[in-house]
Formats: sequence, structure tokens, C-alpha cells
Amino acid sequence: MKIVVWVVSALLALAFLAVGGGKLLAPAAELQQSAQGVPIALLKLAGAAEVLGAIGLILPAATRILPVLTPVAAVGLVVTMVGATITNFVVGVPSSAVVTVVLGVLAALVAVARFGRWAVEPRTTASPAPNTAA
Repeated sequence: MKIVVWVVSALLALAFLAVGGGKLLAPAAELQQSAQGVPIALLKLAGAAEVLGAIGLILPAATRILPVLTPVAAVGLVVTMVGATITNFVVGVPSSAVVTVVLGVLAALVAVARFGRWAVEPRTTASPAPNTAA
């Protein structure tokens, strides 16, 4: 199961890097054409949240430095996907909501796994050898 959590985390990270990076790097005029009434600033904010969440899914757990940030990032992505799903329904594109729901559910599974049984332990620092010369 540990490997499954890592694979799902990696795939989610790639998906969120691609989608979020696209929102961040796209020119405002290009975003405006596909925004369907959603403010550009909100799309850029969502893109930043997705990129940061993607980094948070992998980096803390992989380095074991503050690994509790990995499930926190997953929860943040769940919240982002809830907002994206609601937005898809409000702007009249419920078919796009399927993707956001699937991504949100997978992020929730990573959060539950990383907060629970498959949590990554933080890196321990080696304690200095005791001084036996007295």
C-alpha cells in the first residue's frame, strides 16, 4: 500500500503541476478566452495553489523534512478541487467537474493515508557519540 500511495502522489503531483503551471504561465488574454466568466486573478491563484500543492505532495515526504506537510498539501488540494467543482457547475460545465472530483478524491485518499497508517516519519538526526574518555 505504501507504494500505491507514492504512485498516486506522484501522478497527482504531475497532474497538478501541469494544470497549475498552465494557469500560471498562460498569458492573461489566453486565460480570458477560456475563463467562462471566472476572474483571471482567481485562475492564477488556483494555479499557484495547485503548483504549491504538487510540490507539497512529494518534497516533504521524499526528504522526510517536515513530512506532515504532505497530507496538509493534500488537504489543500482537496479544498481547491471542491472550489473547482463548484465553479464548474456554476459556469455551466458540469462535465469538467468529473475531473476535479476524481482529483479531489485521490488527494483525499493521499491525505488520509499520510495522516494515518502510511505516514512518513521525519528524518532523525544522529546524536553525537557519547564521550567515554573521562
